[in-house]
Amino acid sequence: MKIMIVTETFLPSTDGIVTRLAACIRWLHQDGHEVQIIAPDLGVKEFDGATVKGVPAYAFPFYRSKKFAFPNRIIKKYMTEFDPDIVHVVNPAVVGYSGVTYADKLDIPLIASYHTNIPQYMAYYKLGKLDWIMWWYMKKMHNKADLNLCTSHTVLEELTTKGFERMQVWKRGVDTEKFHPRHSSEDMRNRLSGGQKDKILLIYVGRLAAEKEIEKIRDVLKESDRFCLAIVGDGPHRKELEKHFFNTRTVFTGFIHGNELASAFASADAFVFPSTTETLGLVIMEAMASGLPVVAAESGPTKEQVTDYRNGLLYDSKDPESFKNIILQLEDARFRQQLAQQAVVDVAELGWAAAAEQIRDLYTQIIEAKAVEPFQAAE
Repeated sequence: MKIMIVTETFLPSTDGIVTRLAACIRWLHQDGHEVQIIAPDLGVKEFDGATVKGVPAYAFPFYRSKKFAFPNRIIKKYMTEFDPDIVHVVNPAVVGYSGVTYADKLDIPLIASYHTNIPQYMAYYKLGKLDWIMWWYMKKMHNKADLNLCTSHTVLEELTTKGFERMQVWKRGVDTEKFHPRHSSEDMRNRLSGGQKDKILLIYVGRLAAEKEIEKIRDVLKESDRFCLAIVGDGPHRKELEKHFFNTRTVFTGFIHGNELASAFASADAFVFPSTTETLGLVIMEAMASGLPVVAAESGPTKEQVTDYRNGLLYDSKDPESFKNIILQLEDARFRQQLAQQAVVDVAELGWAAAAEQIRDLYTQIIEAKAVEPFQAAE
């Protein structure tokens, strides 16, 4: 099977979307399939034997930390040259517009997957009144696909009520070998805590953006001197966050990748995730696999991963005091350890193979169904 993936984000960027794609591409190669990737041109030309076709990329004025590729006719050229059996457009928005449009015009079987709640993000960039336009646009893009995927049942229900058609949940996964408590390191803990290794080390991992609501964590540091914080990642909101956390027990590390990231997770005491806009939050499972209790906002996608007072703690995002009060419970070391042990158990069986096998089977089903359509029309 020849598979073309058109994505708004790929390596060297690191986020949940890229992690999922990389894991599934490796599995598809092992299963004997050929993959070609179209992505913003950030210098990566190959991944695991798959050619990466770059499209010129630029930064938005209000989001300069990340480059996006715009619609481009070269994508039609890439498609006709590769002649894929199926096209998978990941998060169709900017360059994905060309992926959807040309797959439709060339009558190539098409799957689209929804990973980012872009309309909800707009409020954080003072564009909230225009969210209806984004919903209209996203629905239009997705409804051209033969099948649409999303990463949680909660998001599936929301998109269905918005008029998105042919929806299915793409299984979640996490690399339980890479992320594991055994990767804990005293040196890494010293680095993340700023030398305060005896403090309870909270860690946030992810993009530093306004919609992540990272500012909430400062209240905990002000309330109790038993905590310190490591903020791992980078993004457009970093300077504002550095000012916000000035003179607190907070270390900004910038991006950390690979084995270092696995060690960072495992060397902390708890993972904090204040965002209320996630469609899944892969970092939650990476933290759990690393042996960390998770403190996260109570939302549909989060509740599909975190069970309150079992493997983590959920706070009420509508209550300004809830986040702080919930985290303060982690001062109890025995309780913290109890949550951590259960977190590891609950994700132990969630490797990437099931998600990759599922997408392979869906590709096959859509190709076969598309092949039957002309005969059904003739009849």
